[in-house]
Amino acid sequence: MPHIIAEYSANLEDRLDIRALVDDLHQAAVESQIADLVGIRSRAVRREHFRVADGNPANGFVHIVARLRRGRTTEQRKALGQALLAAADRRLAAVYPVHPIGLTVEIHEIDPDMTFRRNTLRERAQSAA
Repeated sequence: MPHIIAEYSANLEDRLDIRALVDDLHQAAVESQIADLVGIRSRAVRREHFRVADGNPANGFVHIVARLRRGRTTEQRKALGQALLAAADRRLAAVYPVHPIGLTVEIHEIDPDMTFRRNTLRERAQSAA
């Protein structure tokens, strides 16, 4: 049940293909084998109001949070974090010369006692098989 959420500063939208970033992050999560495909959800959130470092309007940020259910080893969580960082870094390579960017990745564990859900994606995947 990893949720991959990329927040980004609005000033990057003119130079960064957000859809491609989401696709890259999703693929990195899939390739990490951290979870079944039907459990992975990836999305991006534009942040209109932000201030980065000294406030220079060229400064931007991409902050990626991966939220996972407990049960993965430290090594698995680190590997996911490194894979997400590498995917975002590749996608941002052409943007770095124009925008100074703060890029971060955080891995958070979800408390299963405080998670309530229904996943019909699994039902659909099983019936299609």
